[in-house]
Amino acid sequence: MACDFACVDSVTLRRFYLLFFIDIPTRRVFYPGITAHRTGNWATQAARNLFLRHGDALAACKALVRDRGSQFTDALDEVFRTEGINNLTTPVGSVALSVRVGRGEAVGMKRRRSCPPIKTGSGSFTGFRFPPEVILLAVRWYLRYGLSYRDLEELLAERGIEVDHVTLYRWVQRFTPLIVDAARPCRHAVGGRWFVDETYVKVTGTWRYVYRAVEQHGQVIDVYVSTKRDVKAATRFFSTAIRAHGEPVEVTTDRSPALARTIVELLPAVHHDTTQYANNRVEADHGRLKARLRPMRGLQRDRTASVIIRGHAFMQNLRRGHYELGVDALPGLTVAAAFDELAPAI
Repeated sequence: MACDFACVDSVTLRRFYLLFFIDIPTRRVFYPGITAHRTGNWATQAARNLFLRHGDALAACKALVRDRGSQFTDALDEVFRTEGINNLTTPVGSVALSVRVGRGEAVGMKRRRSCPPIKTGSGSFTGFRFPPEVILLAVRWYLRYGLSYRDLEELLAERGIEVDHVTLYRWVQRFTPLIVDAARPCRHAVGGRWFVDETYVKVTGTWRYVYRAVEQHGQVIDVYVSTKRDVKAATRFFSTAIRAHGEPVEVTTDRSPALARTIVELLPAVHHDTTQYANNRVEADHGRLKARLRPMRGLQRDRTASVIIRGHAFMQNLRRGHYELGVDALPGLTVAAAFDELAPAI
């Protein structure tokens, strides 16, 4: 028998965790419970409920295969040993069958990739007066919370760290791309259904177009800031996404002529869905980006806008569990643990 947690996202993008067990010889699946917080105590109680309800069906089981996730505690192992079942552990994520139930679709597989060992970086912190821990803390707070640079300056000053807001701006601009690149090998594979749309941000008082793509599991695929909303911009956005993640099976957009022409030219075999409300998933996701940009006093350069928007997309994916980073951390500490794991690679 094997067990793992499956990620289930509601239509409001709230994530739940479904604990399931598979009887490998019979392929029978058991679902003892679902929760918003996959803690060790909850998993242990769910295991007890499993034997109370299906003890006879599991009488022939001799071993349980599971990963080494922190939610599988010694207390859970003791429940199975009491029933005469040995525990076999594997690396985190190797028995994952993460699934998602979405609007208009059945249960689909969420493709994951194992994270290779993180390589030591090339000394990007050399020459900086502050230690790497302070720099990464400032960058993490800025990307995670709706703070301005002056808000961040005040928070650090309360902790005895005197840094000018201009220095904080330079840290974010320099280290955000490095953090995103260091985390790329640990990112989950992108799903086959893409939802693509444009939104708007102001840069020096002028509107810019932000192309964004989200897949069916809620992962932000890519973002691109453009001065124009035309075929050239759409082609560049899709070309970059395809090179990084491969071709999708289905693309959902609005009825923009530029997007339609680009899909015909680059993805002629892909199903293109333009039905009304079909693109609500990515349109609703734009609100999170707008909420992050609201505390700022405006973006001054296109490059600044691109770095901030890409960093926000990375933080969204990290918090939604689309990276094999911080998987053993306690709830609420995933982002901090992920940055600690990435620090040697920067």
